[in-house]
Amino acid sequence: MQAETSPHSATAAGSAVAVNAEQFLTFMLNGEEYGVDILRVQEIKGWESATEIPNTPAYIRGVINLRGTIVPVIDLRRRFAIEPIEYTNTTVIIVLRIRTGDGEKTMGFIVDAVSDVYNVTPEHMKPAPEFGGQVRTDYVKGLATVDDKMVILLDIDQLVGSDVAFGDKVH
Repeated sequence: MQAETSPHSATAAGSAVAVNAEQFLTFMLNGEEYGVDILRVQEIKGWESATEIPNTPAYIRGVINLRGTIVPVIDLRRRFAIEPIEYTNTTVIIVLRIRTGDGEKTMGFIVDAVSDVYNVTPEHMKPAPEFGGQVRTDYVKGLATVDDKMVILLDIDQLVGSDVAFGDKVH
């Protein structure tokens, strides 16, 4: 399944996209729009059941076989402690390349729906807000305003490498 998207710009309407703009694939979770670096996206596929792995946190839905490669799948709703919903025909797995201390890995992330592709320039990206020592936001790369809406840009490496407990429950 390929996402049909049209790039939008966080620059002024009608202006050319700045050379230093980054592109983000955006997706929906609980009515909010999130984005990941489009250069990390390997593919987007419709939801398929995953093989569960015992004694893993509830947000890890299991693994899928992607053309011979075993890919762990994380439900981002559960990872962010958002109420789980039944998967629908818009539910997709975004397969991303993640950089860890052990090298590059491929992981899938279940999201409610793919949204769009945005070009975001540094001047349209704001840093993640500080909530104090009890709340970690190091997995938020920044916040961008695109078409009068706020998009939460994720640092997917930090999210995967984070030891933050978002409501992890072992099943």
